[in-house]
Amino acid sequence: MKGVVGKILLVDLNTRTWEVQDIPEAVYEQFLSGIGLAAYITYHNMPAGANPLGSDNLLGFVNGILTGSGALFSGRWLVTGKSPLTGGWGDANCGGNLGPAIKKCGYDGIFFKGIASEPVYLYADHESVEIRSAAHLWGKDATETEEILRKSESGKKSPRVACIGGAGERLSLISGICNDRGRIAARSGLGAVMGSKKLKALVLAGNKPTLYADNTEIKRLSKNLNTFIPKEDFKYPGWLLPLIGKYLTAGKKANRADGLLSLSAIRTWGTSAGNQVCVVTGDAPVKNWGGSNKDFRHRPLGPDIMAQRELKKYHCHACPLACGAISSVKDGFEETHRPEYETAMSWGSMLLNNDLDSLLLINELLNRAGMDSISAGAAVAFAIECFEEGLIDKDDTDGLNLNWGNSEAIVTLVKKMIAREGFGDLLADGVKVAAEKIGHGAERFAMHAGGQELPMHDPKYDPGYGLHYISEPTPGRHTIGSGVVYETLRLWTKVSWAPEVPRSYLVSERYEAEETKGVYAAASSMAKMLVDSAGLCTIGLQVGVDRFPLFEYLNAATGWGKSPDDYMEIGKRIQTLRHLFNGREGIEPASIKMPGRAFGDPPPTAGVLKGRSFDVYAMRRHYWQAMGWDGETGIPLPETLEALGLEAETALSV
Repeated sequence: MKGVVGKILLVDLNTRTWEVQDIPEAVYEQFLSGIGLAAYITYHNMPAGANPLGSDNLLGFVNGILTGSGALFSGRWLVTGKSPLTGGWGDANCGGNLGPAIKKCGYDGIFFKGIASEPVYLYADHESVEIRSAAHLWGKDATETEEILRKSESGKKSPRVACIGGAGERLSLISGICNDRGRIAARSGLGAVMGSKKLKALVLAGNKPTLYADNTEIKRLSKNLNTFIPKEDFKYPGWLLPLIGKYLTAGKKANRADGLLSLSAIRTWGTSAGNQVCVVTGDAPVKNWGGSNKDFRHRPLGPDIMAQRELKKYHCHACPLACGAISSVKDGFEETHRPEYETAMSWGSMLLNNDLDSLLLINELLNRAGMDSISAGAAVAFAIECFEEGLIDKDDTDGLNLNWGNSEAIVTLVKKMIAREGFGDLLADGVKVAAEKIGHGAERFAMHAGGQELPMHDPKYDPGYGLHYISEPTPGRHTIGSGVVYETLRLWTKVSWAPEVPRSYLVSERYEAEETKGVYAAASSMAKMLVDSAGLCTIGLQVGVDRFPLFEYLNAATGWGKSPDDYMEIGKRIQTLRHLFNGREGIEPASIKMPGRAFGDPPPTAGVLKGRSFDVYAMRRHYWQAMGWDGETGIPLPETLEALGLEAETALSV
């Protein structure tokens, strides 16, 4: 086989044993690697109804077909398992340096079942596997843990480490798994799964090469793709970005988005380039989704001001863009990763907090604890609104005055959440659990879909986000698709059935629930499954598949010679199997909902999104139909399962 190792490592923590399993090439041709392989392994090896924090849950670490090939933007890795946050399929994506290390140990994935009797970590290289005591590491934060392990295990090759911090150890349902000094595979609560297994870390130090079908072609494709990647920073100051955004969204017409235009700004400021522009356009939610762009003074968190705290830039494995940076922190720590857009808005516009120093400090606290910044920020916003509305008071909050923009109280509450101390313990499992505990109608302030907190993109700006928030096997996720995302993917240039978006259209058309929107969303979901099976970064795909050779890369790595339509069918198969997993775990697709605030029920009365609303559930029916699932129930149709070769997986079929 080419492009993959053809093996996985399955570790049983109950018995401290492991086995290497060979995976037939036919499985890779049906499900690829990465998230597709993880879905296949998990579905067939984890018993139905497993407790997410119990022995039977299967926790997987996977890379992708293009990992280690030299293909540009191929530095991502994923962790997978049953989510304790949603009760269904869980996955979390991360950059950093772990992806190639999995392959260099000789595996396409490392999976864990069971629960260790004491804290342990896994050491693996291309010759050996060991389960070692982590008693000396339990209680240390993720950055400290990584530093200790990299020093103690450093030999001929510097090891790569994935680990949990305090949030995962304390089984916070909004905890993630860290790599590369605080980069987090944050969503789905899989850090709690790792903590429940008493698995503190993975240390990978292999040096095994992987064979690819046509290395010369991969290099040629990368060279051509690199011509589209900006080599210089954005020519204009950051304060111009919101003015550009305001101009582009002022009229009744919209022009089809081209992601190529945003790469220079991302190169310069990372995703924080969107901090101001997304507030101005209405993309960023404000005041726990109950406010508008008129409520938040965004300038202090602007990219040019954040850049004043920049110490150095960095990039992930195989990335030509280098959108990451290290920033200085004034209190408690010397430095932190530059906060991503999602973090900046979760702790900025959502809380009406424009204190940059508190944002940088919170970012580092969460990175070291291994806690999801989106979910944690949503939990604090929820708590503030409950406080403002009188559902809780200072007796409940340990004396904290939880008012909008009170950065001192916000920082204190973050520390309490990480430590599961006092009122922080109530919030450490996310807004759904917190709302159930508070009661008195608190659920109306809990902004989540299917148990997972909503990310920082408002569907009233781009309804496609809302469609994916309630339609994906991992609900409440922004990285799968939206109207604008579909436009930037430019799938119609390669995929025969993908509809082309007009170069110009009325903004009002975005809000119409009709068949084509369902096809847009289905195509985006399928393409994202390919991206996550290849180990690619979605930022690179913003230039579109006519410039980013997604399908050509896969053929060059494997030698299969499949068409784009063939690969999209594989993406559909992976998406459907993840959906079937949820059905097997008792989740009815139609039960996934989100608060009306997210889709304009009632419509906003102020701000740039004033009067905007749409029928997200009607849109979802079109998505289900485009996927070959029943339009009313979301259950995959028998003919769809037969066409995809999933007849045996009938847990969620008509």
